[in-house]
Amino acid sequence: MTDPDQQQRLKQLEAKIAAAKLSQAPKPRVDEHYSQASLAWRMVIELCAGLGIGFGIGYTLDWFFGTLPLFMVLFVMLGLAAGVKTMLRSAKEIQEKKVADLADENKGA
Repeated sequence: MTDPDQQQRLKQLEAKIAAAKLSQAPKPRVDEHYSQASLAWRMVIELCAGLGIGFGIGYTLDWFFGTLPLFMVLFVMLGLAAGVKTMLRSAKEIQEKKVADLADENKGA
């Protein structure tokens, strides 16, 4: 193996093997990263879920007690507040993840 020609051939073979391994490496999955549209839909669904749950609770209480839409209005407002709070929490979570990703990219560069 001390022959320079053999060492050069060995390095070329190692380079070919590394290139073949790299071409066969699995590609990162696209669905692992959320797109902006899916994040927006998540927030819309969270808001609508809060409103729907509030409406359902309020309507049920109004039906049970035989009142005017007093509880329905109250619980729709509470559901709206809960939905907005959940949306803000999701937005903060997404922002923290993006900041951490940018920090990792800058640290590596």
